[in-house]
Amino acid sequence: MKDILLEHKKEFLLNLLNNNYSKETIYNYERDLSLFELFLSDRFIDFKNITKQDIVFFKDFLRTGEYIKILKNDKSVIHNFAKDNKGELSSRSINRVLSSLRSYIKYLIDFELFTPISPEVIKLIKTEKKNSQVAELNDLIRLIEFPTFYEKNEFVKSRNRAILETLFSTGMRISELVSLNRDQINDDGKIYVLGKGKKQRFVYLTERSKKYIFEYLSLREDNMSALFIPTRGGRLGNVNNRISTNYIQERISFYRKKIGIVVPTSAHSLRHGFATYLAEDGASPVAIQILLGHESLQTTNKYVHASDKYAEESHKKFHPLTQ
Repeated sequence: MKDILLEHKKEFLLNLLNNNYSKETIYNYERDLSLFELFLSDRFIDFKNITKQDIVFFKDFLRTGEYIKILKNDKSVIHNFAKDNKGELSSRSINRVLSSLRSYIKYLIDFELFTPISPEVIKLIKTEKKNSQVAELNDLIRLIEFPTFYEKNEFVKSRNRAILETLFSTGMRISELVSLNRDQINDDGKIYVLGKGKKQRFVYLTERSKKYIFEYLSLREDNMSALFIPTRGGRLGNVNNRISTNYIQERISFYRKKIGIVVPTSAHSLRHGFATYLAEDGASPVAIQILLGHESLQTTNKYVHASDKYAEESHKKFHPLTQ
């Protein structure tokens, strides 16, 4: 199979970098376009000759997991794209890949470079309705407290409890949590984070979460800048070493199974639970939206400019684990 590469892909990715897209976003674009290159190579199709029908076949290539048979030993890509044992992608994952390809086509047009199809040819597929589930509040509390009773190592016990308390206290993303530095934590519990799409916002620690964070920090005897650090390969080594998202997700999954929580639960589930239980206790959707760092809804734009203080007050008033 002859590798067929997309022309100007490197320039497209550089343009994203120059426009201040995050490294993670650029990686996702590159990965998505690599799947299209794989499809073209497998079908012996030059990019300059692609047609509308080829886009139909590409959707099927993604939907059926055909790419896995071709990749074989490329475990990294399989890991990123396989959603079940057959490797079939969800409709949302397929649409993400299609959106990346559409952005690439738009780039070619904007820079007056050749493209055989227009972006409008790449139509997204219908997505399945997904009913989000979140564990009962009592189960989430048991999950958050579980490291204290299960972990034997005092440092791991304290650190993992602080991690889970922080996730549920703030509703922050796991990527935001692992990026936290020690100097971002202070007595007022107000943390400035740079979120998805480099959007800036404040999140807020409860008194309860601050207690466990400070207990964890009292065990630290290093000069590392990261708030949460691993116990191996870095506590006394690289000052920039950070705990990994994979480790946190693995521990949450392990704790969930040990406790017997039947609802699938991850770091994102704690974020979802944060929003769900704030809302159930009467917090404003506008405040929750700001706390989560989502883009503002058109109907609530007029509240955004004066809402930071309101969001902080709502967090303190409605969070179920304030003490």
